[in-house]
Amino acid sequence: MNRNQKQKPLHELTLLDRFLFAEVMDDPENMEILLEILLEKNVRLEFPTQTEKELRRSSLKRFARIDVWAEDENHAIYDTEVQRSNPSNLVKRSRYYQGMIDSNLLKPGDTDFNKLNPVYIIVIAPFDLFGYGLYRYTFHGQCDEIPELKLNDDATRIFLNTRGTRDDFVTPELIELLHYIEHTNESNAASGSVRLRRLQDNVRSIQENAEVGVKYMQLWEEFAMERAEARAEGRSVGLAEGRAEGLVEGRAEGLKLSLQSFLNELGTIPEDLQQKIESETETDTLQTWLKIAFKSKSVSDFTKQL
Repeated sequence: MNRNQKQKPLHELTLLDRFLFAEVMDDPENMEILLEILLEKNVRLEFPTQTEKELRRSSLKRFARIDVWAEDENHAIYDTEVQRSNPSNLVKRSRYYQGMIDSNLLKPGDTDFNKLNPVYIIVIAPFDLFGYGLYRYTFHGQCDEIPELKLNDDATRIFLNTRGTRDDFVTPELIELLHYIEHTNESNAASGSVRLRRLQDNVRSIQENAEVGVKYMQLWEEFAMERAEARAEGRSVGLAEGRAEGLVEGRAEGLKLSLQSFLNELGTIPEDLQQKIESETETDTLQTWLKIAFKSKSVSDFTKQL
């Protein structure tokens, strides 16, 4: 979305928009519906869900911001993320999130690692990260030499593709749900399962809620003001989008995240440009690129000025 565009109306948001996803999944009933369809098992949440949950090892270290955190009656932890863009670091970011979650599960001094909760990292995206056409890719640890030997460390990472083309390994209801997440509206839910229609009823109720509308407007205005201040002052760190990605560790890393945030507003970042940004370590260069991005009207416009 171009930063000069007007605010997208609340009723036009889909579940791939973090604001609506967080508002909807803040209700445990909706989160249970989502997890049961995605994982194809019964899920009963024991504790209230938490949205925009921050995890950190210390005040001096980079933190992770979890879209939606949930814990079931068996104390399994679910970190569910929606990801519109396709950054080059998504797989390793999921590894980082898993590590951050694990590091916060045991009390200081507790050395019994068997107490670690089962953890699910779930990423929902409108693109095929691995290129096999699947709607769902599930990863567990296993032995290279003996593939049937599983690590059984209770760590699961799942990548969901709303634009899958193969219907093997998944249920029709999961496919319906993934299509609905990308295109959240009455018509896409009407022909779906009972659970999907119930989810749509809850989504509609949230989109019609006046308090939620005010919250959405205030959040948009806050982001717009911070972006305007950042451009006016030439700042590259402290942008709302950057903070949402956990922008606290390292000047160069912070500059990269802010640059990627602005470029994502202008369009899709080509792979070669993404690699160029990732490999750059000089803060002066990154600052110059960020200033160019502020003034650019498109990604191609930005690239021409480098």
